[in-house]
Amino acid sequence: MPHRPRSVSVQLAAHFERLIATGVLRPGQRLPPERELAASLSVSRGSLREAMHELEAKHLVERRTGRGTIVSEQSERVSRLYSELDGTTNASLDDATELRLIVEPRIAAAAALRSAPSNLVQLEDVLTRSALRLDAETSLQLDLEFHLLLAHAAQNPLLVALCTMTSTWTESLRRHSHATLEGRLRSLEGHQAIYQAVQARDPDAAAAAMDEHLSVIRDVIARHAD
Repeated sequence: MPHRPRSVSVQLAAHFERLIATGVLRPGQRLPPERELAASLSVSRGSLREAMHELEAKHLVERRTGRGTIVSEQSERVSRLYSELDGTTNASLDDATELRLIVEPRIAAAAALRSAPSNLVQLEDVLTRSALRLDAETSLQLDLEFHLLLAHAAQNPLLVALCTMTSTWTESLRRHSHATLEGRLRSLEGHQAIYQAVQARDPDAAAAAMDEHLSVIRDVIARHAD
């Protein structure tokens, strides 16, 4: 997939948002001082500052005089939703799959409307890594990462929480789809179609691509389960 040139600040924002989304940078964690961080990344302080402004606007970091830059804590409403969803340990696989079919097309549509250039960089990176010859476990992890980053692109932390929990509940089923080469290829094709619709800012096409993607994967799993 061809990559469009991106500014340094966009690439930096994409890098740090991915680290936050995937848990490499934890809530409450303090980043190194601006001068030190810019030097370690070989970028200008201006580019780094612009990237941090974007992350701050997305409520991913807090920048305070005398305190530096800190990864934001989850809001109370998001923490409460995670807590309530985490307690749903008896959710059936069918119920979780149905929830995914309802929620994820809406996430894709929202991402098409709200994603920033840095979000597109993150999705492109996942697709590039997914196009390699992958083992089943790596393919599964990139699948989970794509859907998580897509939820972040929708700019709604409650949708991120729903996506995270449905991914947890359906991971055993999704593992079956990545066990075969066909499943891994179909997953990548679906992700590419979703990305293209999001990049085109077409919410209807993004929702339809996600719906098609989930239906194709469900059929792949059903065929190989027989």
